[in-house]
Amino acid sequence: MIAIFPDPESLNQAAAELFVSVAIRAATARGRFTIALSGGATPYGTYQLLAQLPYRDQVPWQKVHVFWGDERCVPEDDPRSNSGRARRTFFDLVPIPASQVHPIRCGPEPRADAARYESVLRAFFSDGRPRFDLVFLGLGENGHTLSLFPGAPVLEEDDRWVAEVYIAEEDQYRISLTAPAVNQASLVVFLVSGATKARVLHRVLKGPREPLLLPAQLIDPVAGELRWMVDRDAASHLKHHLYSVGPTE
Repeated sequence: MIAIFPDPESLNQAAAELFVSVAIRAATARGRFTIALSGGATPYGTYQLLAQLPYRDQVPWQKVHVFWGDERCVPEDDPRSNSGRARRTFFDLVPIPASQVHPIRCGPEPRADAARYESVLRAFFSDGRPRFDLVFLGLGENGHTLSLFPGAPVLEEDDRWVAEVYIAEEDQYRISLTAPAVNQASLVVFLVSGATKARVLHRVLKGPREPLLLPAQLIDPVAGELRWMVDRDAASHLKHHLYSVGPTE
């Protein structure tokens, strides 16, 4: 499903409303709501809204468990840290128990840290699959999502839920959920905005399947739902009349 919104603000508002709706539904049905967050500019617009009224007071925070899709191997006070930025702009502003926020810790041994985070997930999801209620993803201009970059060995991972990824251009490691882990989620939502994403969005959705070049194509939930929420600029290479415009719930 693809939903197109007039601008980033309306996209972020719809994503915040979706977060609230899924959180209430999951907490009511199963006593908890689990989400994996993405970094990137577009998702953070949604997170900032969720820290404000009216959304802040609509979420059952005592039943929310937050995980991360990926993280850079930098200190949490580094501006590049996904968890640090989310804490400052989101979690410090809402009444979620600190024990229910599960950041990725990445130090000098990324492979061991990836294994440690996978152990956290396996202990939490004791039925043997990481069945997140909701996963928010972004889309890079090169077709990457999370830290699943074109050509990276992690793209061929079948068994691990979490893997270390070396980014040569940055001379830096990251830790990321793998595609098989994300694909166990009940609902996966890509949030995409801006004209710079138009070409790659068209390639991912309408071009040939080339997941080693366009890793976002690896995201295909096994027994869940995949949605794309995009603004008009990002959708400018798509045929608008083929897709819904406006709210997704």
